[in-house]
Amino acid sequence: MFRDKITSTGDAGTFVGWIMYFSRGRGTVPPLPAPVRIEPVEDKGMLVILTPDSASVSNPEHVELAQRVQGLLDRAGLLKPIVTP
Repeated sequence: MFRDKITSTGDAGTFVGWIMYFSRGRGTVPPLPAPVRIEPVEDKGMLVILTPDSASVSNPEHVELAQRVQGLLDRAGLLKPIVTP
């Protein structure tokens, strides 16, 4: 599984995936390396798309990119467990 190559935790909100959404209340998405795309979702938050093609665990470039983005998003404080009320 892709998540298992990126992180040892499986808690929702704590790992990078192919497509991620971050609400504005969660924090600011930092600049990320190409080919990552950051798309605004109205005034609600940001959609982050890791690669134009579906991310694959069998593609070492996808895994390396995901690990790099994981570090950047974690340092920005965006990868915290999702707590539901």
